[in-house]
Amino acid sequence: MRKHWILRLVAVFLGFTLLAAACGNDSSDGDAVEQDGGDTGGDTGGDGGDTGGDTGGDTGGDTGEDGGEDTVDLVQGGSVLAKVQDAGVVECGGNDTLPGFGIVDADGAFSGFDIDFCGVIAAAVLGDASAVNVTPLLAAQRFPTLQSGEIDVLIRNTTWTASRDGNEQANFLHTTFYDGQGFMVRDDSSIATLADANNASICVLTGTTTLLNLNAVLADRGIAFTPVTFESNDELNPAFQAGQCEVWTSDASQLAAFAATMDIPTRILPEIISKEPLGPVVADGDTQWAQVVNWATMATIQAWEFGINQENLSSFTDSEDTNIRRFLGLPIVDGDGNESIAEVGLGLPTDFAWNIIEQVGNYEDIFNRNLAGIGLTLAGSPNDLWTNGGLQYVPPFR
Repeated sequence: MRKHWILRLVAVFLGFTLLAAACGNDSSDGDAVEQDGGDTGGDTGGDGGDTGGDTGGDTGGDTGEDGGEDTVDLVQGGSVLAKVQDAGVVECGGNDTLPGFGIVDADGAFSGFDIDFCGVIAAAVLGDASAVNVTPLLAAQRFPTLQSGEIDVLIRNTTWTASRDGNEQANFLHTTFYDGQGFMVRDDSSIATLADANNASICVLTGTTTLLNLNAVLADRGIAFTPVTFESNDELNPAFQAGQCEVWTSDASQLAAFAATMDIPTRILPEIISKEPLGPVVADGDTQWAQVVNWATMATIQAWEFGINQENLSSFTDSEDTNIRRFLGLPIVDGDGNESIAEVGLGLPTDFAWNIIEQVGNYEDIFNRNLAGIGLTLAGSPNDLWTNGGLQYVPPFR
């Protein structure tokens, strides 16, 4: 079933891939991933949509009238980067209940795909991937917390949408995970397709794009349903397993993550009803910090494309490829025999990519370490490298 989901997800994004070539949402997370994954799509929308209208609108208005000079200083001075460097820690908003993406163990230690990208930023800026403080956030808390300055970056399966980009004073950066909203049922359910879910009860997180997508798409298809809403996956998960609802909707990756940890057998339906691009988000107004986070994130993908990972990194010190040497911050010899190290010009140390790969790994390392265990694979998915038919493509590091 997970393999079937992955194939469906690939099909959904194929049209997007072709369009891009031609033109040259998390209660818990994303609906699940946004809200938790579905939240990613669902939660964020609902969650992000409301927040965008209220928080984004009000905050935006206040900032525009009262914070003009502050905004100029922020953009020109790179205040967040300076703040992080002075504090010696990256404040990262994340998840603590989504297996594979953001989870906390009994000792209070965070781990997961999104959490590792918090470490990527810390490795790039501070040279220490462990210099991270993760603040666990519910879907509805994401944008207000980012806007308040309590966190430097939000990496919690949050879907990039037009309304959020416009209303939440948020700057969405490179997509680290391409997802879509799906549906899960218990294996003994008679529901085989979404059409079979007519008049069914559906568990969904509030404050997410997942809920918005659910209402819109099922209404368009004439499918009646009864929403059973929850604020967090900690409440939704046991309710679903206890039979309080017949269907669970969220980001497909989130459904796969929870299915892998359940005591009951489940099935993921074939339909994917939305696009849920998830990735880091920073507050509007600081161009330098946005560039730093973006290029640190993209360095994991470039390393993957170069074939550089945690295991073989040291072997590249003897590389004769100028692009690789520049990327890793290694000396480059010109035609006259003079050595130099290329300056990045982003406020980052010249060896930032080396530190990221050495301490956290490339994108493939991060994906497999966190998501292979919940049944997700790179091969054939939209999260694969562009040279393999996926969507992961980054600008040149030069």
